[in-house]
Amino acid sequence: MAEKKQGVQWDLTSYFPAFNGPEMLKFKAKLAADIAALQKKAAKLPPLSAKTANDWEKLLLTAEETGMRLGHIYSYVGCLEAAHSDKDEYAAESARLDGLAAEYSKFSVDVLRAFKDVPEKVFSAFIKREKLKDIAYSLKRLREQAKRTMTPAEEKLAADLSVDGFQSWERLYNKVSSKLTFEMRWPDGRVETLPISRWRALMGDADRKVGRAAFEGGNKAWATIEDSCAAALNALSGTRQALNRRRGVKHFLDQSLFRAGIKRSTLDAMYEAVGRNLEPVREILRVKAAAMGRKGIAFYEREAPLPLKDNKLYTWEEGSAKVEGAFGRVYPALGAFYKEFLEKKMLESEARGGKRPGAFCTGSHYIKEGRVYMTFNGTLGDVNTLAHEMGHAWHGRLMQDMRDWATEYPMTLAETASIFGEHLLAEGIQGDPAVPEAQKLIMLDEYLSGAAITILDITVRFRFEKAFHEERVKGEVSVARLKELMVSAQKEVFGDALEPGGEDPLFWASKLHFYMAGVSFYNYPYTFGFLMAATLFTKFKAEGPAFLPKYEAFLRHSGSDTAEGVARRSLGADIGKPEFWETAIKGLAPQLARYRKLLAGLKVNA
Repeated sequence: MAEKKQGVQWDLTSYFPAFNGPEMLKFKAKLAADIAALQKKAAKLPPLSAKTANDWEKLLLTAEETGMRLGHIYSYVGCLEAAHSDKDEYAAESARLDGLAAEYSKFSVDVLRAFKDVPEKVFSAFIKREKLKDIAYSLKRLREQAKRTMTPAEEKLAADLSVDGFQSWERLYNKVSSKLTFEMRWPDGRVETLPISRWRALMGDADRKVGRAAFEGGNKAWATIEDSCAAALNALSGTRQALNRRRGVKHFLDQSLFRAGIKRSTLDAMYEAVGRNLEPVREILRVKAAAMGRKGIAFYEREAPLPLKDNKLYTWEEGSAKVEGAFGRVYPALGAFYKEFLEKKMLESEARGGKRPGAFCTGSHYIKEGRVYMTFNGTLGDVNTLAHEMGHAWHGRLMQDMRDWATEYPMTLAETASIFGEHLLAEGIQGDPAVPEAQKLIMLDEYLSGAAITILDITVRFRFEKAFHEERVKGEVSVARLKELMVSAQKEVFGDALEPGGEDPLFWASKLHFYMAGVSFYNYPYTFGFLMAATLFTKFKAEGPAFLPKYEAFLRHSGSDTAEGVARRSLGADIGKPEFWETAIKGLAPQLARYRKLLAGLKVNA
């Protein structure tokens, strides 16, 4: 089965009939011309006032539509680049689009200039206009952002330099990592050279000998590009910090918090709750290790299932059917949506070489369609990833009829939707009488391991990135020091649930999320989303189907308020208090008790 192609390929022709065909070339030419015209008009227009309000309204409406078209082509090329990372023409086109986006961002510079010192009375009247009131929250965010800007000339220079400087480091990382191969020494003596896209799934294999062989072979490969990775990481952080200083941004977390739509006090409250409750989460891993006759796990094993007798790899058809069936039983509208998603070929899941590692959901508001990308290697973790990404896609579907700028929700709330999808999968499987108890244990193992990853592993990433940024202020951070920071964070967070010598010192190099030019501190929204989704799901279980309209309203509000505001409006909850987050963590106790009980009478193939 390992040699059989798994999964399906997507159809992108609704974006454009062909890459760089006449339709796409015409689209690009008009988009470039419109962005240039938009920029020219904005540059000449005085700041927002009662006198210029009409002109700024027209420009903003034009910009919203233009930005939607830019997002459309970005989504298309991003899909092609991920699915065919071995083809240079897609990477080259992505670089060209970065240039076009930089031109569009110059318009944003003039908007920020126009909003920076506008009187409150003028601004309040402006956002109440009939054609703007639906995007008032977005405009308020623009005004807030305007307070942390350089001069227009400096911002436009930064936009130009980002194409061949800042963003090129992410492109370099994507290029060298996607071409990476590793030597896999199978337990039976076979030696095989595999693409790095296979690495994560093999580390998560139920056979720990396979997992260890993959980890060791993969890290030898990552070590060959560790200097390039460190250079990219240092350059990305250094550029951010230089721009922050010029923009008057006081702390390196501030921009991330703004993007996440939360206050620093909310982030601190969440991590205070996590810090107070590390032991119950570590216990998940200790129980799992004890079932295998061990005291702890290695870091690379954190996504691996228990080596249960009934564990297996799933065919694509089996894994897809699990998602469709679970969604359909628990949330019929989502089940129907998934079926439609497959029928319209909006999913890319085939396991093959030349694909970028990872998974994502993207989409185009211009054609009102979404796409999901992943590589299905047959693990239960892959099934869970599919449910996760479909949660994102459902979020997008629920907002298709809304204004483009009203759909720009923060990642904190985006991850709530995706992790809610994981909860739905778990609930659907647990509630299916046709699923044997052994399979339900496998799913419970996947859920609890996922909880441990989301709380512990993501906290490792946050603490590493925070420590790295603190040191980067003083100068470049060496490869050796990056390894030390990563090992320290893993030991600190996992405690004795991590077996001695079980650290992964190169995790900073192999984790794509650290290399995204467009966003720093990418990871903590997953912890936020998991705990928020757990709270929402608890309400769903208590209220039944009557809760689903509230959930959908929660998602539809996500681009129109802060995360605190959305939680207050939808749940009547104060997420700025540690107690809110502690409730979700402590809610893992019943599942852990069931886990212990099921394991007690089961033999594990340690």
